[in-house]
Amino acid sequence: MHFDAFDRYHEKASFLHRLDPRVKTLVTVVYIVSNALLPDGAWLAFVFAWLFLIAVNLLSQLGIGYTFKRSIVALPFALIAITVLFSIPGTPLFSFQLFMSNLTITDAGLLRFVSILIRSWLSVQMAILLVAVTRFPDLIHALEHLKVPAILTTIIAFLYRYLFVLTDEVFRLIRARESRSAAAAGNRSGGGVFWRAKVAGNMAGQLFLRSYERSDRIYNAMLSRGYAGHLYTLNPHEMKPRDYYVTAFAIGVVFIVQILGRL
Repeated sequence: MHFDAFDRYHEKASFLHRLDPRVKTLVTVVYIVSNALLPDGAWLAFVFAWLFLIAVNLLSQLGIGYTFKRSIVALPFALIAITVLFSIPGTPLFSFQLFMSNLTITDAGLLRFVSILIRSWLSVQMAILLVAVTRFPDLIHALEHLKVPAILTTIIAFLYRYLFVLTDEVFRLIRARESRSAAAAGNRSGGGVFWRAKVAGNMAGQLFLRSYERSDRIYNAMLSRGYAGHLYTLNPHEMKPRDYYVTAFAIGVVFIVQILGRL
């Protein structure tokens, strides 16, 4: 399996691609935190944050719909907050019976739920855009420059780098299982549910052991090549005046969003 299957970077010559990765990472983090700090029902602030996101999409030359289409996949995960519809006190809107419970949706619960969906939707789009306009090694080095603990950045870097290797290992284990589970035509191969659970557990154990042994070999190979706990990149990562201007402008926009959210 090719490494590019996991890479979401899109090569372009846009203004956003040329920015220093530290700027893009910092602005993304500030934008997400800003969305999380907005009060419920801050519709004007949500609209302003969305307009800023559209402008950033245009600067990336990826198209307005690039992040929109990909962010829809992540929205179902925000449905975990559906319990706020019934758990926050407020004016009852309507009630319904679910099994043995009588659930009542309140106006405050509905307001909180919709606000959570909008925050999640905007934040996921910005994160998708960051990965699309920043090479992964540059993103890791940006996190290092922003003083993220080195152990975390190293783990993330190697997890991403060897994810396709682990995927190949899984496919090999699956092929080995299928080759040992032959059955006559018209009959189902393998055993029952418990048998399949046992086989899946053994496969997970084998994958862990193979990954552990491979990681030990890789680490020894890195030490023999002079690894000293820091990953290097060919890009110099020098901050230019435009990087400082963009950072100041983006933080100013986030500040305006926070003001609008409290009007």
